Amino acid sequence: MSLEDEIKDARQTVVTDGYDMSIGEVINLYKNEELVIAPAFQRLFRWDDERKTRFIESIILGIPFPPIFVHQDDEGIWELIDGLQRVSTILQLTGDLKGERADQLGPLVLNGTRFLPSLTGKRWTESAEGAGDGIGVPTQLAVKRSRVRVEILQAGSSQTAKYELFQRLNTGGADLSPQEVRNSIAVSINKEFFDWLVKLSNYAAFVTTTRQTAAALESQAGVEMVLRFVAFRNIPYQSGMDVHEYLDDALLNLASKVDFDRGAEEAIFNKTFDFLNTALDGKAFQRWDGQNFSGKFLMSIFEVLAIGLSKNLAAYEAMGDPNRSQAIEAKAKSLNGVPVFIENSGAGVRGTTRLSKLLPVAEALIKP
Repeated sequence: MSLEDEIKDARQTVVTDGYDMSIGEVINLYKNEELVIAPAFQRLFRWDDERKTRFIESIILGIPFPPIFVHQDDEGIWELIDGLQRVSTILQLTGDLKGERADQLGPLVLNGTRFLPSLTGKRWTESAEGAGDGIGVPTQLAVKRSRVRVEILQAGSSQTAKYELFQRLNTGGADLSPQEVRNSIAVSINKEFFDWLVKLSNYAAFVTTTRQTAAALESQAGVEMVLRFVAFRNIPYQSGMDVHEYLDDALLNLASKVDFDRGAEEAIFNKTFDFLNTALDGKAFQRWDGQNFSGKFLMSIFEVLAIGLSKNLAAYEAMGDPNRSQAIEAKAKSLNGVPVFIENSGAGVRGTTRLSKLLPVAEALIKP
């Protein structure tokens, strides 16, 4: 297929429209549930009050700001894809933001700025004390009448177009990690699959062996490790493919697969980390230095030891404890003496190289 043909086919997968509308109209769409912010998106609303204030100042002063992007479903409902921080800031200011995040944040109280120092302590309407701390009706109307460009990804677009758009608009931003982008859009592709990944990431033996901190649990960093485990077991890694692109594709593939047996995969996952936890506890994915397991969590050990063990479960299960735990510990120690592992697990090794070299031999390296 020629480049021209590829461009023509790709363009047919994305159907878009767009127009300008007032912020007041956007607020009303949200209040009428015709504009939806998915819960997984809402939890990523992270601007501090300074950034919120600067954005509100831009609206008041008539400074242009980027468009928001929405996906229109078959019923005509818009789902917010990009513009979360801006739209949520407006809704928090006006008191219309709904959900758990709104309850946590409370009303937005603005700070003073260089151009508008009198914004200090101002809010949408006066507080109960009537202390003159509202921004006033003229300013409210100015905000509500300000225009915003809305770009619409229509229902006729391909199944993956929404994911691609959200990813390209957000990846590389300071607020979202690649996995947080995946987490957010996965909800709208297959919420049950996403909830299942989160459930596995909170499994006690997995949390212990991967040594997840409270902050990591809050940000759902473990979800990426779960996705890696499930993906590497079920979706062949293509040598040289960018790791995050591989995980993106794997998520879409697994979430869309109607015959994927989550129950069977969960049983393998739980047993794998139960065995690792019993044998090594929080040392499972540290490097053996000849005397002790020490240092930080290493993804290379996770990929080889966890994946390799999962593919040899029957053999290890037949051993029974304590023989099983001793055998697993011996395998973990032995990795530091395996040339292919040493050559492809160092700090200077690219992820693409590591995966293409180690994943194919993980099962054999951990075989008892």
